[in-house]
Amino acid sequence: MSLLDSLGSLLGGNQSEGAGSLVSVAGQLIQQAGGVQGLVDKLQHHGLGDAVQSWIGTGANQAISGDELSQVLQKTGLDTVVNNAAGKLGVDPGQLIGQLAQVLPHAVDHATPDGEVPAGGAGGFDLSLLGGLAEKLLAAKTG
Repeated sequence: MSLLDSLGSLLGGNQSEGAGSLVSVAGQLIQQAGGVQGLVDKLQHHGLGDAVQSWIGTGANQAISGDELSQVLQKTGLDTVVNNAAGKLGVDPGQLIGQLAQVLPHAVDHATPDGEVPAGGAGGFDLSLLGGLAEKLLAAKTG
């Protein structure tokens, strides 16, 4: 079962709705972290620097596990974003973190198309930067 299949079944909807919901949660997570730079800083500070740099760079994205992401989110207080989203979506937070660990590399990669973190400091994150990511993930799955 693919990432989008499993999320779609978790949410009781179709793949498109699942992808959209997951991208939305990833966007909320980035926003609460203080934007892409804030998230990058937090992940780097907690031992995921090599993976994060691969997401920003123009090469292949290095994977992280749900456990690795969960540890960072707990240490930085960002686990509340996932817990709140899981409650709204009616899914287990652990399952949602596992799905986020698969989508977050794509979200950061998508938000850094030129291999650089966008300027703008930690003042926020424009969720429109993730526009089209759900469709891109679906296209990659079906292509």
